[in-house]
Order: sequence, then structure tokens, then C-alpha cells
Amino acid sequence: MRQASKILGEFLTWVVISLMVGLTIIVVAAVIWRKLGASLSWYDEVAGIMLAWITYYGASLAALKRSHIGFDDVLLALPHKGRRVAIVIAEILVIGFFAILAWSGFQVLMILQGENLVSLPWVPIAVTQSIIPIGAILFVIAELLSLPEYWREVMAGRSTEHQPLAHGQTPERGDRS
Repeated sequence: MRQASKILGEFLTWVVISLMVGLTIIVVAAVIWRKLGASLSWYDEVAGIMLAWITYYGASLAALKRSHIGFDDVLLALPHKGRRVAIVIAEILVIGFFAILAWSGFQVLMILQGENLVSLPWVPIAVTQSIIPIGAILFVIAELLSLPEYWREVMAGRSTEHQPLAHGQTPERGDRS
């Protein structure tokens, strides 16, 4: 599981970095074109799609690293049995939501068959919207791959959100040196 998690993490990191670099290049090019008195007709549509892709792939990467919003302090305040129940319920809800999102995304792709982008008519909308089911499936995989380590940490009473304090630090003021 750790090896699969590492491979997926590397893949998602490179995808997110590539998309961010690509979006940056497109935005800079669009600004330059506008300064020169022209405009890229496809800029707005493509930039929005790339931002959505960055969001979905980035969310999957955050799920893999358990870096999304969580409530470790509340979870760790629960008794041991309560933690188990809370983790199971939370995982069922999150995975269930993303499974429904993936299914809905596939349904949307079926509806959009034959449609193309307005500004780039040779690009099928199904390609651009495929991020919905792909991102949802990646999120579920990331949750499942990171669950065993998360379970161990939380059951051991360690926060996955907050790093342990170094000697001489307090949560309120940080390093005293």
C-alpha cells in the first residue's frame, strides 16, 4: 500500500505541477496578446477548465496526504471506541460522496457526447469534463490508500494535522528561543 501510495503521490504531484505551469503559461500569453491589441478567443474557456483540473487533481493529492480539512482535535478527544466509529462513519461518507460524484460524472459524460467547446470546436466537451469522474475515482483511491496509516496514527492518539512540537515550543507562541 505504501508503494502504491508513493507512486500515486508522485504521479499526482507531477500532474498538478504540469497543469499549474501550463495555466501560468496560458495566462501570461493571454496578457501579452491583450497588451498587443489582440486576444486569444479560447483563453477564458481553457483557463477555466485547467483550473477545474488543478482543483480535482490537487484534491486527490491532498486526500492521499490527508491534508484536506479535518478535525483531529475533536477526533482525538473522543474515547478510543468513539474514534473508531467516527473514522468509519467519516470514511463511508467521504467515499460514498465521491462514488456518487464519479457515477454522476459518467452520466454527464454520456449526456455531453457529441458536444464540443465553443472556442475550440475540435475539442470534445467530454474530454474536458472527464475530470469529474476521474478526479472522484482518484480521490476514492487516495482515501483508501491513506486510510491504514491514518487509522494507525489516530488510534495511537497522534494528530495527522499538527506536527509534534519541538522541545521548548508551545502551541501559543511557537519557538521560545
